[in-house]
Amino acid sequence: MPIGFLSGAIAFAACATAAADPALHVGSKRFTESYILGEILKQTAEGAGATPAIHSQGLGNTAIVLNALTTGSIDVYPEYTGTIAKEILKLDSVPPLPELNARLASMGLAVGVPLGFNDSYALAVRGDDARAKHLAALSDLAAHPEMRLGLSQEFIGRADGWPGLKQAYDLPFATPRGLDHGLAYEAIAAHQVDAIDIYSTDAKVDRYGLKVLADDRNFFPRYDAVLLYRADLPRRLPKAWEALARLEGRIDGATMRKMNAAAELEGVTFAAVAAGFLAQRSGGAETARATPTGDFWSKLFGPDFGQLTLTHLALVFVSLAASITVGIPLGILAAKRPATEGIILGITGIVQTIPSLALLAVLIPLTGRIGAVPAFIALALYALLPIVRNTHTGLTQIAHGMTLAAQSLGMRSRTILSKIELPLAAPTIVAGIKTSAVINVGTATIAAFIGAGGYGERIVTGLALNDHALLLAGAIPAAALALLIEGGFRVGERWIIPAGLRRPG
Repeated sequence: MPIGFLSGAIAFAACATAAADPALHVGSKRFTESYILGEILKQTAEGAGATPAIHSQGLGNTAIVLNALTTGSIDVYPEYTGTIAKEILKLDSVPPLPELNARLASMGLAVGVPLGFNDSYALAVRGDDARAKHLAALSDLAAHPEMRLGLSQEFIGRADGWPGLKQAYDLPFATPRGLDHGLAYEAIAAHQVDAIDIYSTDAKVDRYGLKVLADDRNFFPRYDAVLLYRADLPRRLPKAWEALARLEGRIDGATMRKMNAAAELEGVTFAAVAAGFLAQRSGGAETARATPTGDFWSKLFGPDFGQLTLTHLALVFVSLAASITVGIPLGILAAKRPATEGIILGITGIVQTIPSLALLAVLIPLTGRIGAVPAFIALALYALLPIVRNTHTGLTQIAHGMTLAAQSLGMRSRTILSKIELPLAAPTIVAGIKTSAVINVGTATIAAFIGAGGYGERIVTGLALNDHALLLAGAIPAAALALLIEGGFRVGERWIIPAGLRRPG
């Protein structure tokens, strides 16, 4: 049964995820500092010898990682007091930690372990523009409506970001299109934008010669780095929590900027940066940090290549199998029952128009987890339309006289469908399946934003670091896989489709 197959695939993935539940699950957002802090939490817990730790990297924006935390998919992630107060709790100011904890209690969450640095938002412009236009503070921007803003998607949507900033400073700019934070520095250096949002601990501010504009009306609150965690974590994993608590006050702003620079400017991996920090903290040398990420070929065929390939293949083909099992019967129903045609084709068409990240974000609270389960469901839904539409088209294009001839020979409807109609429609149906498979290869890269793995992990990390080689190390295998699948279907058509129905060439 179609629904049974889909449920079974989801249950299998859920069991695989649940098997790792005794571990400490650490999350991080999609920017360099969060990756590094997530690695520090992971390695700190593992170093205590209390429990294994799993780091789900680059889980998109605040909404996605918060959903992962509240549903129990992760136990803890690095966050900032200003974000908790303004974005999560919708407060007008940033209260002390006890008050934040009182307000978070109803969500089953808690905040603690101040790490020791404040990473505030700010806007920055090129140094030469600052001198030429006499820009020193945010209020100076109001006199220059010709400037082009390049703001990150999250900053544009946050209450403590662009909407509040525009109102506080009466800025004359329309809301700009979102720009990934990892690409913003390159964009401003290339004079494609004139001002970008930054974090005060960003490593690239000095490298690109940017002028950070003073917040002369004190709009931005303090963003003290803390741990946001499930309230039961200290009781559930006491040794791991004890190890994490010892990080309190251990990371100052200069240290954080140095770690960000190691990752973004020196090409050191997040894990190696974290290991170097922990080695220094324990009194050891910093040699643990000295491994750069290497050139393009070493990134392309790195030690994670096999694991990422297997994960990507599983994401594509398990979801495709579910789509085939559901989509072909839906296409048959739409062809045989004209009253259902508009509903079935309409719904599958609407699903195809939903932005992938939005669908993944919605599926996290619905499924109660991140990773494989919501990714499989999303990919299966996206693959439905070509299969359903091509099945419907293939069946409705069969000449009515052929069906009448079969009925005159005494054949039943089910026999006509299986022996005549489906074989005649096979080329069109297989074309739809092939289209869905190729689409899924590309769409599966987005699943990395919710910790599902695959080649998207490299793309997400490459975006965070603005590392073109790492981006290509994820994009090229995905493109090659799409071509291999396309070729595989051409070969497979030789035995899937009857010889007399194959398309020439």
